[in-house]
Amino acid sequence: MPALNIDFFLRPFAVVFYPFQTLFSFFLRSTSLGLFFSRPRTLAQHTAPNSSSIPSIMGTKKKVAIMTSGGDSPGMNGVVRACVRMAIHMGCDAYCIYEGYEGLVRGGDLIRKMEWHDVRGWLSEGGTLIGTARCMAFYERAGRLTAAKNMILNGIDALIICGGDGSLTGADRFRAEWPSLLEELVSTGVFKADQIAPYQHLNIVGLVGSIDNDLSGTDATIGCYSALARICYCIDLIEATASSHSRAFVIEVMGRHCGWLALMAGVATGADFIFIPEKPREDNWKEEMCGIVHQHRKLGKRKTIVIIAEGALDREGNKITPEMVKDLLADKDGLGLDTRITTLGHVQRGGTAVAYDRMLATLQGVEAVKAVLEATPETPTCFIAINENKIIRKPLVQAVQDTKEVAKAIQRQDFDLAMSLRDTEFTEQYKSFMMTTAGQLDKEILLPEKERMKIGFINVGAPAGGMNAAVRAGVAYCLSRGHEPIAIHNGFAGFARHHGDKPAGAVRSFNWLEVDNWASKGGSEIGTNRELPSESGMETIANLIEQYEFDALFLIGGFEAFHAVSQLRKARDQYPSLCIPLTLLPATISNNVPGTEYSLGSDTCLNELVDYCDKIKQSASATRRRVFVIETQGGRSGYAATLGGLGVGASAVYTPEEGLSLDMLAADVRHLKEVFAHDKGQSRAGRLILINEKASKVYNAKLIAEILRDEAHGRFESREGIPGHMQQGGVPSAMDRSRAVRLAIRCIQHLEKFGRNAHNKVKVDPMSATVIGIQSASIVFSPIKTLEEEETDWANRRPKAAYWLGMKDIVDILGGRPKYQKPEADLTGIKAKDVKRGIQEAV
Repeated sequence: MPALNIDFFLRPFAVVFYPFQTLFSFFLRSTSLGLFFSRPRTLAQHTAPNSSSIPSIMGTKKKVAIMTSGGDSPGMNGVVRACVRMAIHMGCDAYCIYEGYEGLVRGGDLIRKMEWHDVRGWLSEGGTLIGTARCMAFYERAGRLTAAKNMILNGIDALIICGGDGSLTGADRFRAEWPSLLEELVSTGVFKADQIAPYQHLNIVGLVGSIDNDLSGTDATIGCYSALARICYCIDLIEATASSHSRAFVIEVMGRHCGWLALMAGVATGADFIFIPEKPREDNWKEEMCGIVHQHRKLGKRKTIVIIAEGALDREGNKITPEMVKDLLADKDGLGLDTRITTLGHVQRGGTAVAYDRMLATLQGVEAVKAVLEATPETPTCFIAINENKIIRKPLVQAVQDTKEVAKAIQRQDFDLAMSLRDTEFTEQYKSFMMTTAGQLDKEILLPEKERMKIGFINVGAPAGGMNAAVRAGVAYCLSRGHEPIAIHNGFAGFARHHGDKPAGAVRSFNWLEVDNWASKGGSEIGTNRELPSESGMETIANLIEQYEFDALFLIGGFEAFHAVSQLRKARDQYPSLCIPLTLLPATISNNVPGTEYSLGSDTCLNELVDYCDKIKQSASATRRRVFVIETQGGRSGYAATLGGLGVGASAVYTPEEGLSLDMLAADVRHLKEVFAHDKGQSRAGRLILINEKASKVYNAKLIAEILRDEAHGRFESREGIPGHMQQGGVPSAMDRSRAVRLAIRCIQHLEKFGRNAHNKVKVDPMSATVIGIQSASIVFSPIKTLEEEETDWANRRPKAAYWLGMKDIVDILGGRPKYQKPEADLTGIKAKDVKRGIQEAV
């Protein structure tokens, strides 16, 4: 295993700092001081001669147990894998408690010590491999007393639990009772006082595994995006048959007290209407729904999709059922639509985890081990949360109370409070849904004629998942406010050379009926091109902006789009027509745009890459001792390779940021030889290495595979795999679709602030040319001037700093990769020439 030499940051795609002092202090806390000053004692010396009825206890080495409880969710196995391996890496013994609290009460072989290889291949497995079960005994003190006994017998006083709010509440109660449980075990003669002395305090950390995403205080729970992906996939299939027969479908999804799945599915698929527990529609919901559906049909829509959460209510607290909605849509005296009901049920819970849930599970698992070891008796029980791309610890009790308060508020019909108790994203996504679905019917939000703008939409760079969803959302918002959205087809190349083509030029108005179907479409329906404004002719572009009287430009794309905005901003002094507000929504699988930690399309890319690698790894495992070297896209950004490696459990990852050397390859060959030499025939013996396409000027996937094959000397095989443009994805992921809607609407609202004829204001306001992005815990607009001057590595087409770089150390640790020598930095310029000539020594 690699040495502990990493910097840990409390960020989801970064690693966790674990200072030596902390580890040493825990060692002291969990070890009797007498061991340092006296001879080692045998187990008999630890127990009284006549105490044969008193059980023996495991040694004093720190032991961490992992348990899954409640309903299963995709990603739980990733949690177990990360916790087991990180605990072992930290010098602890790792245990798994099988069958949840039932296993804790029953003990015996349901509490098992885990080795490194025991969790191999678990990332790609659905459900929970250590099981989960309801345990009525744990509700009683007698059951919890037995559980405490079993933990002490195994020497465990640190527990990590992955489950829902009920499971985590039970854990917190268990911790609160722990001192009294120990007293009772001593008073009843089960243990002697000196036996329980090292276990006076129970440390517990919670991880939220729930497809409903129903715990307050975190943006996402482990498994929720996998469930959302299943729902969107099913709705995409249903839409095809609905459109064919001009039918309506009422789709019921899970969510008894939380409407997150229904809401996000509605946003991601462009549903016509949704019902969620937190926000019942107005008292006249029947008329409202029928009115919206009627208007959509009047526009020419052939399908109607209504999504209803299982806990949906009206404002009087009465349950709304799918049958009620179906009858209303099918009423021959009303809409008279041919209507069907589809209840997705446990399909939502099953299957393997998507890339995001695998990363979330892994990184939260690593953080949970750190948290449980750092905890003190005074530390409140915490759970690991994620808020806008940042992993943090939060008090568990407060989160559970807030979650229960939502259910109570719904029961009291205080729906405004229920919505306020949800996170910011939930509320904003609800507004986004209403704006894109029913906004055009609300005449009250229309702007006065003089404030309405003409906004150009243009995609620049390579296609990325979510581009079409972003355009659709932006167009819907514009139409609802009275703006005129104009499509500029095929980027700046189409704008410059084909704007006036007949019968249809590159500049033309959007057809809402056509755009409304773009939510689930991949690629770019208005086309895209890598050509920059300077290559198309800056004067031509400036003249066309003036000719078409654009008041603002909304750009969607990757680093080329970032470069385009930079060029347009710099040319404002020369061309006054360019003094209009510009904003960029990053969309690239490389995730290399300065100013943001997330780009549209990056999640779709990772899902495609993880899916590809799972299939490849299955092949490698079936043939047993085989290594596949997978080449990923990403330009000079190692984002896809690194996060893909985290999602598939790669043995090694090679990125442009770190580089690649012969010494690294030699170390990895030795490691693979050792791994396969100790292979005992497990079915999951395949290995993966991921290499970014530009990690090295010399070593590519094919060459590395050949080197490994040659150096293996018959001990194992190697092959290369190149998924290529498959990584750009087909249907965009649910995350890319839903975030596209939210971010696109934010962009148009930002442009809207400048209004029409704002040339003088634009010229002096740095916020008139911006990039929207997720940074740490916030969505922010960053001035392009600041980004281009201070934060951009122009030579390598990426930000100077990337939050995910430290994640590579987590990949190495959990993959068991030994420490290796980092590649030397390249010498450049005059120094390189002088060193080659022997004039200067290389340092």
